[in-house]
Amino acid sequence: MSESTAETVFLVDDDPAVRKALSRVLREEGFSVEAFESAETFLARPGTRLGGCLVLDVTLPGLDGLELQHRLAEERQGLPIVFVTGYGDIPMSVKAIKAGAKDFLTKPAAADALVAAVLSALEQDATARQARAEIARLEARLASLTTREREVLAALAAGRLNKQIAADLGVVEQTVKFHRARIMERMQAKTIAELMHIAARVGIGPPASSGVPAVTAPSSRTLPHA
Repeated sequence: MSESTAETVFLVDDDPAVRKALSRVLREEGFSVEAFESAETFLARPGTRLGGCLVLDVTLPGLDGLELQHRLAEERQGLPIVFVTGYGDIPMSVKAIKAGAKDFLTKPAAADALVAAVLSALEQDATARQARAEIARLEARLASLTTREREVLAALAAGRLNKQIAADLGVVEQTVKFHRARIMERMQAKTIAELMHIAARVGIGPPASSGVPAVTAPSSRTLPHA
């Protein structure tokens, strides 16, 4: 499978009638749908990059929906999940939501409720992918810094003054000012406040040997009941 678009809905349900009904409803709304009969077949799909959302039954043969949710979290595949199940209860729904599920619907769910949940999940995914892309751009800028510039940036992020950084690194203050200017240019920061915000977003901390403390940065249509 090629890289999925933000409109792709991955559907996992072991009931063929439910898969067909859910797929039809979602495709009628303009979504691209890829349907799977089990968590295992979903995980075995060609390709690794995901974009979109997952509509997932809880009760599945083999790996169940909650276990698949856990597996995806472990693999850092932040795919928003909409659970749709005929056997859900309050503790199960609470567990799923606490683990990051976007919504938890009980079959037979109103088609409009499903579509609304999917739209919300896709919006969440688009926002998350945009944030990841921004972090990647910042990390690329960070990679352009020299080792010394990274040390200076870490010290600045920890709140050290130019003269303190100079003493820590055994250089003159003018050298620190030179590095600071280069860092601002390479990280594309117009102000020191903006630079500190960027540093926090990429998790910059002080050099381990500097002694500087670290910083931490409603519808008539319903769907079939399985």
